[in-house]
Amino acid sequence: MIKTLRQAWKTGDLKQRLLYTVMIIIVFRLGSIIPVPFLNTEALKGFMGGMSGGSSLLQYFDTLSGGAFAQATLFALSVQPNINASIIMQLMGVALPYLESLQKEGEQGRKKITAITRVLTIILGISQGFGYYMLLRSNGYNGSSIIKYTTGWEGLFAAVVIISVFAAGTALMMWLGERINENGIGNGVSILMFAGIVSRMPALLKNMGVYLYFAATDPANFWVYYIYVPVFLLVFLGMMWLIVFMNDAERRIPILYAKRVVGRRMYDGQSSHLPLKIGLAGVMPIIFAGSLLMIPSMISLFVGSNGIWKAILEALSFGSWIYNVVYFALIIMFAYFYVSISYDPLEISNNLRQSGGAIPGIRAGKPTADYLSRVLAKVILMGALFLAFIAIFPMLFMQLIPMAGLSLSGTSIIILVGVALETVKILQSQTMMRVYKGFLD
Repeated sequence: MIKTLRQAWKTGDLKQRLLYTVMIIIVFRLGSIIPVPFLNTEALKGFMGGMSGGSSLLQYFDTLSGGAFAQATLFALSVQPNINASIIMQLMGVALPYLESLQKEGEQGRKKITAITRVLTIILGISQGFGYYMLLRSNGYNGSSIIKYTTGWEGLFAAVVIISVFAAGTALMMWLGERINENGIGNGVSILMFAGIVSRMPALLKNMGVYLYFAATDPANFWVYYIYVPVFLLVFLGMMWLIVFMNDAERRIPILYAKRVVGRRMYDGQSSHLPLKIGLAGVMPIIFAGSLLMIPSMISLFVGSNGIWKAILEALSFGSWIYNVVYFALIIMFAYFYVSISYDPLEISNNLRQSGGAIPGIRAGKPTADYLSRVLAKVILMGALFLAFIAIFPMLFMQLIPMAGLSLSGTSIIILVGVALETVKILQSQTMMRVYKGFLD
């Protein structure tokens, strides 16, 4: 990775793209500390400090925003509305014939889908901004309201301004991501998510240093903390290694191409393979499952918890055995669902037949599609079990070694590793392309 960055830095065009990406990240971090008006910062800090320790929903939002959510700043909603809009568009592309036809129209269709996604992102930004405003409006700290004005015309004006600022931050985040796509390196939304998660690392290292300090000054906790912290680091590094290993794992299906006659020349048949990556679904099943399980907690923030609703919340409380079982099952289900709408064995079979390719021992057409479906089902299962392990193991680990201020998130680690690997591959391909271009010139 270091070697790739050095080579990219020596290439003029790539150097400019790297600097442009860094500039966008700096703008993102500056926007993450600009506070929204009409808020009582002390009450907000006290409320978030009391809630974040037990609410996986708030922790999840705060992690993706790089701490902006807990501070209610301009970029509090981060790229979450844009991600949700993209997911909705992918799902609707299967259900709506109009969107499905746009996906097949090439560049023009892609532009129309992008325009629709932008509008949907703004709509989701306004709705989520309203939800966040209601959360702040209905809570306080030590008798102080988080929002300074909640009644009369002043309260209405404050509500419009706060929600508008959240929506404007969503639009600006979307624009920054698109600028990275055009003039920077890597996927813009992924880079911004990566930057937000990495920005939490200094606080994590600080908390680790505090634990080591307590271990050195308190004889009763000496061995406890000097064992807990190294184990925490080993587990973190081990999960990163496992994600890197599984990210490159794939099932290769052999493909044989028939002999071809082009003009007066005959070309011998070639052998190749069709790679089916273990992580075909990426991190999407975890995001889907986590978002679904967060709905009861989100509703309880507005309506409270009483009666049967309280029993449901306790059963689905973060880290409970029911929560883990349901979470595990949902990840498996969403892994199959997501791959089924993005990977069509019949289409692959038709493409192979048109190009003169075939799987040894399997007839072309429907038998090939059925064979691919059977293999794909096994690959999806392995990938889903891997994702479920990455998602659930950190929760179980933190229950065994409880240390306030130190937490592991499988989703965050997958995003960190995945974005880093993807960006390095893009840099390598861009560097190689420019090297060959310069050689040919």
